Amino acid sequence: HLLSMRTPTEMIVGLVLCPCGLLLTLTGTLAPSWRQVSLVPDQPVDVVWEQGIWDICRERQSTHDRLCGQADELGYFEQVPVRVAQGLMPSSLVVTLVGLVVAALGVRCWQPEPRHLVAGVAGLVLLLSGLMSLVPSSWYTQELWALPAPPGSTLNVGYSLVLSYLGSCLEILGGLALALSFHHCCKE
Repeated sequence: HLLSMRTPTEMIVGLVLCPCGLLLTLTGTLAPSWRQVSLVPDQPVDVVWEQGIWDICRERQSTHDRLCGQADELGYFEQVPVRVAQGLMPSSLVVTLVGLVVAALGVRCWQPEPRHLVAGVAGLVLLLSGLMSLVPSSWYTQELWALPAPPGSTLNVGYSLVLSYLGSCLEILGGLALALSFHHCCKE
């Protein structure tokens, strides 16, 4: 009887990976560094523009002076990949929160047995949320060099985009792990 009291491994894995993915995706969504633009003509050599999905910041690297809220003179925020990211990233965060609430109800913490069907549904919801944040991250990466930038400048991937990718992957893996709970439903 004691063996049945243990929480299944796939549920533990899902409940560890998905909140970590949520934190990374949240940071990637809010932080203004999906793309870095450096060596901008008519600007000091140590000036870097960090473009996110909500803000553009200008940082002078020698003095670490950072000024956000820069004007979007090139129409960066009007580009389709940026607009899609502005819609899907926050939506993904909300779906992740819903999935984690459902997972908490399915994974037994206060009951003798977990609810495998509820945990499996939570896994599917979390898998969906991971895909919802992976799509804009992938599309943005695909269009990184096509988005407007001053001619002659150098473009690099920013840390927010990397965090969004990692968060998406963790949510997908955690969702898949929780979806394995359906296996126990079939046994019953």
